[in-house]
Amino acid sequence: MSTPRPRRHDPDRRDRIIDACLDVIAEHGVAGTSHRRVAAAADVPLGSMTYHFDGMDALLREAFTRFADQVATLAERRMAAAGSLEEALDAFAANIEEDVFGTQRDLVITHELYTLAARRPEYRDITTAWMARTRATLEPFVDSTTAVLLDAMNEGLSIHRALHQHSPRPGLAREAIARLVRPAL
Repeated sequence: MSTPRPRRHDPDRRDRIIDACLDVIAEHGVAGTSHRRVAAAADVPLGSMTYHFDGMDALLREAFTRFADQVATLAERRMAAAGSLEEALDAFAANIEEDVFGTQRDLVITHELYTLAARRPEYRDITTAWMARTRATLEPFVDSTTAVLLDAMNEGLSIHRALHQHSPRPGLAREAIARLVRPAL
């Protein structure tokens, strides 16, 4: 008679699965993300997927929510140190140029989320909350319309970054921000 295998204590398994899901999305896209690929990337048994998540949508929602929260938190930290409009604009430009444009992985994950939210409205709460957090960092310094325009410019520059062969020239985000907040002539 064989003895039962001891149960593996793995309290971080769920978090590891979520992080692995983001890595799989970055490598294979949402369409290529499967329970099997995520389980392999997380080094967990395939059965862990259905134990921790009701299905692929539940896992995708958790993963994209975690990603959006991490990116929004970076922007909030940068902007929290700003005490003036000029400092806020510099912090926002640094967020775009260093964080939003930071890695190809994050850029791909961002655009996978955008595509999913464009196709499936039930994912738009994630992007809506993310954009609201970004605008909230700007609103102590600019009016709400300007905050929306700056956020849209941020999204647009990220699309350009994703679709062009060459990186944007240094300082482009700062120049775009300056043009948007320049008083009307």
